[in-house]
Amino acid sequence: MSPQASEQLNADPVRRIVETLHDRINARFPERGLRRAALDLLRLVDEVASVSSESQGRVRTARLWSRVLMVVVLAATVVALGFTVRDVLREETLHSSLVWLPLLGTVISDLVYAAIAVFFLYSFPERIRRGRTLELLHQLRSMAHVIDMHQLAKDPEQLRSSFVPTSASTRNDLTRDEMERYLDYCSELLSLVGKAAALCAEASRDAVVLDTVSTIEALTTGMSRKIWQKISLLPD
Repeated sequence: MSPQASEQLNADPVRRIVETLHDRINARFPERGLRRAALDLLRLVDEVASVSSESQGRVRTARLWSRVLMVVVLAATVVALGFTVRDVLREETLHSSLVWLPLLGTVISDLVYAAIAVFFLYSFPERIRRGRTLELLHQLRSMAHVIDMHQLAKDPEQLRSSFVPTSASTRNDLTRDEMERYLDYCSELLSLVGKAAALCAEASRDAVVLDTVSTIEALTTGMSRKIWQKISLLPD
């Protein structure tokens, strides 16, 4: 295996880990909503892999045609400027500055329009998959918050012998080991949300996509850190 291949994040291993984690959650907490969250994450990983695979062909085709059109635009601009210069050189008042002013304006105008067209065509292939990718990243961000909601009511203080519940206290039906395992599952799911987001950036160089992926990874890391703070507070 080449170094480049070994450094690439693939969807299949991520999917297998999510599926295994779902089975682990289902074995311990089959009636909990966390199991459904794992199923939703599995579906999102499949969608990310599908969109990435389907978009590769479209992006390659769009990149080919965009490069062809860029050459056409540049060639047309050069030809147009050549005809303009030829017409100016045929004028009898060649040495008059008034003849060169329209030429200068035409050259600047043509170059500006050509630059805009080239920029649009150059970035067009990446914009093809940006919309769908950003939609998936938005769903992954929402998924991270859903997973975080599952752990918010899990308070380690309720397991202490000195804890005195109030009328507003949430009911805890988990043992110490079950709560530790539940929180650990939440942390693992958040980590896999970050990995699913990273899959969106594997074949993309779009700055908006890369920035959104970094935001999701930072979000899931921060949430996971808070979960491990809870785990450290569990009584012995």
